[in-house]
Amino acid sequence: MASGFCPGNVGKQAWPELLGAQVSVAVARIYSENSNVRPIVVPEGSSVTEDIRCNRVRVWVEGRIVSRVPIVG
Repeated sequence: MASGFCPGNVGKQAWPELLGAQVSVAVARIYSENSNVRPIVVPEGSSVTEDIRCNRVRVWVEGRIVSRVPIVG
């Protein structure tokens, strides 16, 4: 999980409760629960880099619904 990659990151690092949520709700919740990270909305099927960034949370979406558990990294 992300905590192994980002041990110094303070605050929440995974949001399993957001799976299936509206993207706008997910982004707002992530901002409110960990101000050290920036949620990035990514449509399913998109290509992304494989680097680990401790200030990023990818929010994968299918349409406007979160399709994967958002985690720091």
